[in-house]
Amino acid sequence: MNGSKDGENAPSQLIDARIEELNDWRGETLARVRTLIKETDPEVVEEWKWRGVPVWSHDGIICTGETYKSVVKLTFAKGASLEDPSGLFNSSLEGNTRRAIDIHEGDRVDEQALKALIRAAVTLNLSVRATGRSQKKAKSA
Repeated sequence: MNGSKDGENAPSQLIDARIEELNDWRGETLARVRTLIKETDPEVVEEWKWRGVPVWSHDGIICTGETYKSVVKLTFAKGASLEDPSGLFNSSLEGNTRRAIDIHEGDRVDEQALKALIRAAVTLNLSVRATGRSQKKAKSA
């Protein structure tokens, strides 16, 4: 197991199982989105939270991948703070923090625009973390 701790891959295995269990367009969509996230950010961490929700993180949550009967919902934790020039966000638009992309059967997702949102979310997470570190250093000085 190339030196990793037991269970370290459990979230990835749970996401694999969810995709397989869906066995329809939702599983295919979740698998495609997952591939795009991992291509965009090779350092992404896969997690499994809230009784079965795939979560992708990098110094904070990038997005979640919830599956419902008629939609795959990608919720970006800090989506309201991200530029969305392609207008991918089409759900949870009224909140101050999150934004989501509802993908229905047959929808074609603009993969380049999605990758840009993923990159922006990672950049925002990294900048928030860096700001927090510099504020802590200033207080302890």
